[in-house]
Amino acid sequence: MKYDNTDVRRQDRLLDEKDAVELLKCGEYGFLSLSGSEDCGGGYGIPVSYAFDGDDLWFHCAPEGEKLRRIAHCDRASFCVVGRTHVLPDKFSTLYESVIAFGRIEMVDDTDVKRRALALLVRKYAPEYVEKGEKYAEHSLPRTAILRLRIETFSGKAKRGTVLPAL
Repeated sequence: MKYDNTDVRRQDRLLDEKDAVELLKCGEYGFLSLSGSEDCGGGYGIPVSYAFDGDDLWFHCAPEGEKLRRIAHCDRASFCVVGRTHVLPDKFSTLYESVIAFGRIEMVDDTDVKRRALALLVRKYAPEYVEKGEKYAEHSLPRTAILRLRIETFSGKAKRGTVLPAL
């Protein structure tokens, strides 16, 4: 996983790697973007909940559907997380922070890896209900698909001001 901001146009708005990792770790949700295919039309972007383990991004979904059809066609994906924002109407601008990750996405078949991914999701979204969440995840395991985005590169940027201070 390489942090690479070389292609970011606004070099004055770069997030440092530490802040970008923190946003990936703590973001509430993000947008998974997959390519089009001959039978599916254009690109496909969908908001999803996720967990980040420091290397990979993890998602859960139904064991069939559009995401999986797209991934079977092309395993390249991007994932964008937008953190805090604040619209400045009088300046026709917005303060923001965001990270985008690029890599290859795959469906996970290994049951133990699926359990670990679901445990990450439970700990992120329901930390006060870990035991109950892990029981729920175990019960849902047969009808749940797990996707792993192996991050190859990621970058981040922010426009900050007094209303949106640094992390």
